[in-house]
Amino acid sequence: MSIMHATIVGAGVAGLTTALSLAAKGISSDIIEQAPQLGEVGAGLQLSPNATRVLAALGVLAEIERQWLEPRSIRLASGIDLRSLADLPAGDFARNRWRAPYGVLHRSTLQQALLRAALNEPLCKLHLGHRIDGVGADALAHVTGRRPDLVVGADGAWSVARDAVAGAPNVSFSGNIAWRFTVASADAPAFLSRSGVTAHLGPRAHLVSYPLNEIDGFNLVAIAAGARSDESWALQADAARRAMLLEQFSGWHRDIRTVLAGAENPTFWPLYQASEGRWQNGRDTVLIGDAAHAMMPFSAQGAAMAIEDAFSLAHHVSRTALPSALSSFETERKARAARVKARGDFNRFAYHARGPVRIARDLVLSLRSPEKLAADLDWLYGHKIDG
Repeated sequence: MSIMHATIVGAGVAGLTTALSLAAKGISSDIIEQAPQLGEVGAGLQLSPNATRVLAALGVLAEIERQWLEPRSIRLASGIDLRSLADLPAGDFARNRWRAPYGVLHRSTLQQALLRAALNEPLCKLHLGHRIDGVGADALAHVTGRRPDLVVGADGAWSVARDAVAGAPNVSFSGNIAWRFTVASADAPAFLSRSGVTAHLGPRAHLVSYPLNEIDGFNLVAIAAGARSDESWALQADAARRAMLLEQFSGWHRDIRTVLAGAENPTFWPLYQASEGRWQNGRDTVLIGDAAHAMMPFSAQGAAMAIEDAFSLAHHVSRTALPSALSSFETERKARAARVKARGDFNRFAYHARGPVRIARDLVLSLRSPEKLAADLDWLYGHKIDG
C-alpha cells in the first residue's frame, strides 16, 4: 500500500465516496467541510448503473434503494407537441443488461446514506465547519491534527484545492442556465410521467422531469442555452429571471409553459464547466469530481463521474507508489471524462436542435429501436472499475 492516510477537502458526494472507497482498502481519512452541517443541495438526482455498481460495492446502495424509484423508461419527447420521440427501457431491463439498477432520488437521500456510512466507519473522521485557505500539509494538519500522505480535492467547481495543482483546470460560464423546482403529485399535469424519466426537447432548451418518492412529487430541471448570467452560484429566481425562463421556452406546448409559469420557488443555476488542465501535482495532491472536470448535465453523469473517480482513485493508490498512482489515475479518468463530455456535447446539440436539424433528429430517433438505444449506452452504463 502506497499511503496510510488521506485528507479529503469537501464532504459532498465526491468526498464521502472517496473516504468510503479508501476505507475499503484499509486507508484512513479526514474529511474537511466548510459547512457547519451537511444539508440538501438541489433536489433530484439520477444514478445510472455505472454509479450504482460502485455504491453497491461500498455497501451503500441497499439503503438508497429503500427510498428511491427505479424508472421504467427514459423517454425523449417533443416540447412542442408532447409526442414521444424515443424510449429507452430501464427498471428490470437496466438490471439485466448492465447488472446494476438505474434510480432517481432526492440528492439528500444519497448524501445522507454516504454520511451515515462514513460516520459508522472507524477509518473515516469528519470535520465540519472548517474553512481552509489552502491545502498545504501544515494548514490541513492544523485542522485534523495529522499530516496526510495524500490530499484529495473534492470541493467542487469552485475548488480551493486547485491552487495546489499547477496548470489545474479553470471554470467558466457555459452559456447555459438551469431552473430547478419541484411539483407536488397532487398538482402535477398529465404530461409528467409517473413512472419514468422524460426529457422534453425544443429549440435551444430542454426540460427533464421525473418522480421523487421522497417528496411525493416531481423534480423538474429546465435548461436553456444562450442565456446570460452575472451570478456564479444558485439563487432564488426573481421576477426578471422567471420572465427569462418563459422567454426561453416561448413556442413550447402550453401545458409545459403553464408548469413553468407556476413553478414555486425555482432556483436559478448558472452552469459552469471546467477547461483542460492537470488533475494532480505529481506528488501528493489530486482533484476529483467537479473540481477536476465540471461538465454540463446533458448526460446526467455529474454525480456518477464523481463516484467513479472516488472508487478508481482508491484502487490506484492502494496498489502502487503515490506519484505513479496519481499519474495512472489521471490518465485513466481523463479519458473516461472526455468521452462522457463528448457524449454530453452531442446531446446538447441534439436536444436543442432547431429547424431542419430538429426534423432530421426526430426522424433518426423514431427509427432507433430500444435495443439500439441501449447498445449506444453500453460503454457508459456498463463501465466497471477494478476494486
